[in-house]
Amino acid sequence: MCILFIDDDEPTNFLNKLLVEEMGCAHHVQVVTSGMEALEYLTGTGSFNNNEQNHPRPDLIFLDINMPGMDGWEFLDHYQKLPPHQKANIVMVMLTTSLNPDDEKAAQQNIEISGFENKPLQPEVIKKILTRFFPEVC
Repeated sequence: MCILFIDDDEPTNFLNKLLVEEMGCAHHVQVVTSGMEALEYLTGTGSFNNNEQNHPRPDLIFLDINMPGMDGWEFLDHYQKLPPHQKANIVMVMLTTSLNPDDEKAAQQNIEISGFENKPLQPEVIKKILTRFFPEVC
């Protein structure tokens, strides 16, 4: 299993990656700090230059809503335009510190979003997501 974290907050990324690695639930954990970098990762362009061996396609994406430049919603607009083979079967969960109920409602209405969770990410949340979408990993 490959997990991709898209979040501009480096301490959060460090903790999330450490948590997933300690749980032993992924063979590859990738962290990117912007929506644009995430699109490059998914399409194998830019600094990721289509090397699938070092940059495997994610099974699960954790996407931050509030990022500078390209926020989570703008990333989703671009993501939805990707060819099917670049997004097929990827489970995407939005992560947020936002208390705005409109964010959760918008996430529920977006077909690309499979879940909506609050930061910081907790082991119980990861287990819940893995049990629901990747029972073979648990």
